Amino acid sequence: MILLDVDGVLTDGAVVIYGDGSESKRFHIRDGIALVWAQRAGITVGLLSARQSATTAQRAAQLGITLIYQGVSSKIDTYDQIVGDMVLNDRQVAYMGDDIVDLAVLRRAGLSAAPANAVAEVRARVDFVSTRPGGDGAVREMVELILRAQKQWDPLVAAYETEGRS
Repeated sequence: MILLDVDGVLTDGAVVIYGDGSESKRFHIRDGIALVWAQRAGITVGLLSARQSATTAQRAAQLGITLIYQGVSSKIDTYDQIVGDMVLNDRQVAYMGDDIVDLAVLRRAGLSAAPANAVAEVRARVDFVSTRPGGDGAVREMVELILRAQKQWDPLVAAYETEGRS
């Protein structure tokens, strides 16, 4: 399973709030396609956010992500619930977070990861720090790392390379 914080990981952390109360966020298209590929490879993808956001739900729906937990008061309690419901152990979970509210989950996940612009306390404690900032391809790098480790990256690339050939 790949589990992700949203703001600062899938986005650059900025939230634009309009006068009518609606909001917008910026998501990187390469992160999105990587999450689609991960799901096609049989990896469950989930989102875990302390903020409630209609924009996040809309982006998740576009990517086919149905495991969405928003507005959670305790990320570690929700993580325990997710892992228990999915009958997984910590080693089977990759988690990317960017701030100190993510530390408890990062400590437990089998693969802990952070964007390049995560806070220093997070970068110092994770297994993998992306070369890319949140909202700008950090998730893509982590997904590619996982698919390569599972020997699924080269077949994925080859499928696109040969697409359309007779």
